[in-house]
Amino acid sequence: MSDQQLLGYTPNETVLHQLSGAAKLICFMLLSAIVMVGYDTRFLLFITLFAIFLFKISEIRWHQISFVVKFIAIFSVLNLITVYLFEPEYGVQLYGTRHVIWDGIGRYNLTQEQLFYEANLVLKYMATIPLALIFILTTNPSEFAASLNKIGVPYKISYSVSLALRYIPDVQESFHQIGYAQQARGLEMSSKGKLGARIKGTAGIVMPLIFSSLDRIDTITNAMELRRFGTRKNRTWYAEKKFRRMDHFAIFLVTAITLIGTWLFAVNEGRFYNPFE
Repeated sequence: MSDQQLLGYTPNETVLHQLSGAAKLICFMLLSAIVMVGYDTRFLLFITLFAIFLFKISEIRWHQISFVVKFIAIFSVLNLITVYLFEPEYGVQLYGTRHVIWDGIGRYNLTQEQLFYEANLVLKYMATIPLALIFILTTNPSEFAASLNKIGVPYKISYSVSLALRYIPDVQESFHQIGYAQQARGLEMSSKGKLGARIKGTAGIVMPLIFSSLDRIDTITNAMELRRFGTRKNRTWYAEKKFRRMDHFAIFLVTAITLIGTWLFAVNEGRFYNPFE
């Protein structure tokens, strides 16, 4: 199996790769927080375009993220459908007006307000998902752990985060290897098979994947104990990266964007931008 199929850190020399892990974490958390809290469509559209621009300059290839993006897209669509099924006129309650596009059955009418609200949800997904993928694929786990420890996070927690990031491609690799083994036994899991058979085959991977993951965790734990991990209050880092001018600029830029998003709360007199007033 090619390494290109794995979702994990990919070395490169782009601007985003050169930023320190802590700076990228601060920027990611600020942008994600303001996107999740706010519902100003103009601001969400700007962040989406900004995220796409960052995605382009990070030089991340589609084949590296295609499976994850498709997986997230399916669940996002299911979430949008669920929102409508449980509260088909939630947008009407939020924006205080009601413009019916289609008269449905019972309370299941289609309104402009509901479509606008769910369009905002789509923009939230389109803004945060690229940011998360950029963070994962451009951040060296070891350097990130060192950066976290540098800004005050206990090194045990920092190292745990590093292991989690390193473990993402390992889990994917195990998933593919178990899948190949299942196919060798006659289970059809490729795109040529029927959907039901593929779902059943995928479900059969879960238990072997859990046991292999537990075995790997046990191995790592024993190795860390043998090296007396955690016996000292502090530790040095081989991959430590100091904050540079570029890191400070990135944090300043994202902080300014976050403040603009916060300022829009006052402009809109709340979290929601209402074009129906």
